[in-house]
Amino acid sequence: MTPRPSSTIWPVVHDERRALIQDLDALQPQQWQTASLCPDWDVHDVLAHLVDTAKATRLGFVRRMVAAGFDFDRDNAAGVARERAEDPGRTLAEFRAVLTRTSSPPAPLATRLVEAFVHGEDIRRPIGISRDYPTAHVATALRYQLKTTVKIGGGKEYAEGWRLVASDVAFEHGAGQEVRGPAIVLLLAVSGRPVEVGELTGPGAVPFAQRIRS
Repeated sequence: MTPRPSSTIWPVVHDERRALIQDLDALQPQQWQTASLCPDWDVHDVLAHLVDTAKATRLGFVRRMVAAGFDFDRDNAAGVARERAEDPGRTLAEFRAVLTRTSSPPAPLATRLVEAFVHGEDIRRPIGISRDYPTAHVATALRYQLKTTVKIGGGKEYAEGWRLVASDVAFEHGAGQEVRGPAIVLLLAVSGRPVEVGELTGPGAVPFAQRIRS
C-alpha cells in the first residue's frame, strides 16, 4: 500500500522545523537582522513568515486573501507583521509552539516541503549555517516546483530550456544544456533564489545561474 502524502510529508516538515529551531537558538542578537535570501526580508522576518504559515488553515487562508485583495505579497507582509515580535526570542518561542502543527493553506502538501527547505536556506545561507537535507524529499519539492508556474510560487519557467540533473539523488528534468548540482541547490534556483556558479556543473551551469540572478 502506498503511504498517504500526509504520513510522509508532515514528519519531514516537523524535523525541519526542529532543526531550524536548534540552529536559531544559537544566534547572536545582530544576526537576526541579517538580510535573508528573500528580497526585503531579514532572518527574523522569514522566521515570522514560517510561524504565520504554520498557523494557516484552508478557510483562514481564503479569508486572508479576500482581505488582501488576492495579493499574495500583501498577505505575506501582513502575516510577517502579525507574527514578528519585537524580541526575536519570542518569535522563536512561537515557532517552537507550532512545531507539530499540521494545518496548511489550500495547496498540495508538497508546498510544505518547499516552504521548509527553501526558507530554511533563506535563513541559513546568509548567516553561514549548513544543513544536510533529506535528498529524496528535496527531490519531491523540486518536482513540485518544476510543474508549477512562477505566478503561484513555482519555478516552471526558470527551468525551461535546461536539463537539470541532481548530483546527490536520482533526479532529471527537461531538455537542453545540462545543469548538474545538489538537489537543494536546484530547488533554490528554481524557487528564484541566487546560487553560486561554483555549486553547479555542466555546460549550462554559468548561463543558468546568471539567468536566475537576473
